[in-house]
Amino acid sequence: MSKKSENIVKHATADVDIQHKRNLVHSTPKLKSSKLPIRSVLTDSTNKKESPQVELPNVKDEMKCKDEEVKNSQNEVINVVNSNSKEEHNKVPVQNNKPSTTKQTTQNVHKWTLGDFDIGKPLGRGKFGNVYLAREKRSKFVVALKVLFKSAIDNFKNEHQVRREIEIQTHLRHPNILRMYAYFHDESRVYLVLEYAPQGALYKALQSSPNKRFDEPTSAKYIRQVADALKYCHTHKVIHRDIKPENLLLGSKGEVKIADFGWSVHAPSSRRETLCGTLDYLSPEMVLGQPHNEKVDLWSLGVLCYEFLVGHPPFETSSFEVTYRAISEVNYSFPDYISEEAMDLIKKLLVFNPDNRLSLDGILKHSWILKYTDVNNS
Repeated sequence: MSKKSENIVKHATADVDIQHKRNLVHSTPKLKSSKLPIRSVLTDSTNKKESPQVELPNVKDEMKCKDEEVKNSQNEVINVVNSNSKEEHNKVPVQNNKPSTTKQTTQNVHKWTLGDFDIGKPLGRGKFGNVYLAREKRSKFVVALKVLFKSAIDNFKNEHQVRREIEIQTHLRHPNILRMYAYFHDESRVYLVLEYAPQGALYKALQSSPNKRFDEPTSAKYIRQVADALKYCHTHKVIHRDIKPENLLLGSKGEVKIADFGWSVHAPSSRRETLCGTLDYLSPEMVLGQPHNEKVDLWSLGVLCYEFLVGHPPFETSSFEVTYRAISEVNYSFPDYISEEAMDLIKKLLVFNPDNRLSLDGILKHSWILKYTDVNNS
């Protein structure tokens, strides 16, 4: 491991300690006013029965270069296997439900370390650590390296959440979902090797737009892409539970990438009772403490569409109590400049009864979506 890489990552420990004191959650932006941080993420109430402590999965994958910055390494392949995992466990069923017949031996397994990467500039800061631009030394493949500090994970009692994020995201394959290529760890840190999204955070793009909102063609394009990614997740029994601008990135062609699966869950049959996610995006059933299913993502998609077009969530208020009441009563209004078609879509998603919300197929076929998007190229 180079001294430069080690110093960069070690230096970030002090930043994380400051993060603990401030109790910042995920990538929630700082508020300039003295009002309560409405967009704060709620504490996970998941119990052990809901999130069993399982061994981290063995992962063997190929990383193919798709970014223009690394064209000369397109034929390079990185075999990703974590040799520390010894026990098998249930995997999220994605493209192939059949178990792999490939035999893995310790003789041809490469155990990844921080020394295999050149560490570049910081890309972001989160609850448990930081994200850096990085490059695998042998193939020159550019990635985003998410560094999580075990002490931070332990302090927040979120080991099960990190395990669940790894278990789910390593198995998802969709153009609008950020890939997790590999993971490894040392004595004090866990490293997640992620797809690099060159255009950065969608939330930053939203905040830098005129009036901090997108126009309708841009909003429709993003909503279609997120809806398509969620349809893929739901097909494989994965509920995201925390869709919001802060958890979306933009790829090299401006396409949306769902990037954070920290609150996601694989729920083949049971309804969930965990109160989690971001306050402004919580559905009525979660606010009222009722069991929920994958249809909470439909509600969040309606909130997301509203924020894209208006510049703030529909239920944003100055206090938690008022926000809870507004959500439970589905009490919100539209500004005059929103089109009838856009309002129609949002109204069909922000519905109190989960069973009456517009389906993901219905979203993809909605007139407002079709008006502004080319389904074949979106």
